[in-house]
Amino acid sequence: MEELQKALNDGRSLTVSTLPDKGRCLFTSRHFSPGEVIISQEPYVAVPNKNSNDSSSRCEWCLSTRNLKKCSACQVVWYCGSTCQKTDWKLHRLECQVLSKVEKGRIKSLTPSIRLMVKLYLRRKLQVEQVIAMTSTDNYGLVEALVSHMSEIDENQLVLYAQMANLVSLILQWPEAKINIKDIAVNFSKLACNAHTICDAELRPLATGLYPVISLINHSCLPNSVLVFEGRLAVVRAVEHIPKGTEVLISYIETAASTMTRQKALKEQYFFTCTCPRCIKAGQYDDIKESAILEGYCCKDNSCSGFLLRDPENRGFVCQECGLLREKEEIKDIEWEVKYLIEKASMCSSGNKIDASLTYKAIEKQQLELCHPFSINLMRTRETLLKIYMELQNWKEALAYCRFVIPIYERVYPRLHPLVGLQYYTCGKLEWFLGETNEAIQSLTKAVDVLRITHGTSTSFMKELLIKLEEARAEASYSLSCKDDQ
Repeated sequence: MEELQKALNDGRSLTVSTLPDKGRCLFTSRHFSPGEVIISQEPYVAVPNKNSNDSSSRCEWCLSTRNLKKCSACQVVWYCGSTCQKTDWKLHRLECQVLSKVEKGRIKSLTPSIRLMVKLYLRRKLQVEQVIAMTSTDNYGLVEALVSHMSEIDENQLVLYAQMANLVSLILQWPEAKINIKDIAVNFSKLACNAHTICDAELRPLATGLYPVISLINHSCLPNSVLVFEGRLAVVRAVEHIPKGTEVLISYIETAASTMTRQKALKEQYFFTCTCPRCIKAGQYDDIKESAILEGYCCKDNSCSGFLLRDPENRGFVCQECGLLREKEEIKDIEWEVKYLIEKASMCSSGNKIDASLTYKAIEKQQLELCHPFSINLMRTRETLLKIYMELQNWKEALAYCRFVIPIYERVYPRLHPLVGLQYYTCGKLEWFLGETNEAIQSLTKAVDVLRITHGTSTSFMKELLIKLEEARAEASYSLSCKDDQ
């Protein structure tokens, strides 16, 4: 702990503190500005996610999908070339040996979680043997110090962890003196609440990794920092001015939700009750209003933007602005129709995209009758329609839905949230493609304003965005000069 404290304080201007209600936390020992990197860390272990179409579709090291070749010995792990294979060889040499002994019938049981655990123990072994270097910020002791919440896990989950631990033990085939099934089960519990989903620059999930120092950072539904990934590297950047002596906070969950929904998600996965500035307002008028907008119903009067609360006499829901009542039966009928359409969509969305688009349009129509304009359910439906139209290459419809989603994003997320910037980026690309250059410049500029803070400016993703913006400006300038010459 002292070595970690010294490394963080000397190299990163951070300190580790322990609070009675939170446990270990990271605090700043100097001021950080928006966009500044607070801390970055390579994973202790990481494993690519399984793709639904191809169970082994990413390079084990760089997570690329190009030029992949399967390891000829274990026939499980993939690499994009000799450079990544050599970089990963110290660890994969051992993993390859144990995976090669796994029966073919058990290969499908090698989920990312199982492989992550196998790699965890193999890396510990290699650090003990000094094959892989051990540092104050990269050692198994940091994994041991993570909280497991074993006492709070239900019996079914404990049984599952025990079964998974037994499988890991069978794969490793180590003597009991070197490995303990109970300890493996405890580590599975640690992974469940400490591992991170590694995403690309556009927040698409690629892999799962364990970052023991990053795991010290606590949650807030109104965070002062954001966690993004540059390949495997986890990077935490400030999204606001963070004074010296302030706790570094990120969000563990999707924050576009009511306080009750957020609290439920945090309790179920992370076993704590959030007391951030948003959550302490639970039950207050502003919080009740916000919850009714995000997850409630709209007024029967289309010209009214009021939110609805349950009628004291239990007849239905009453608009808090104009006083109109929506009866329970009417709401129930629309909800049943939406439920039926969602089930129908789940059966066709993986096949015929045109049929899926028509079904989701029908869902949207029903939700527009039922939900508040800033409803999360309506937002999710429109996100799905945007994705479908992008896949269909129906750019005009895709742009329309991109524009529908942006105002809701700006309502439910903080201004400097990656999803806001990425939505503007998508909007700008579509506008430029469709010849709306001036609108594209506005959208791409807004994207840069957000993403330069959350993503920095040195990644290939951001460089590509900045180039697109400059090209759009040059095109607009050229068009304007042509008009002036006429």
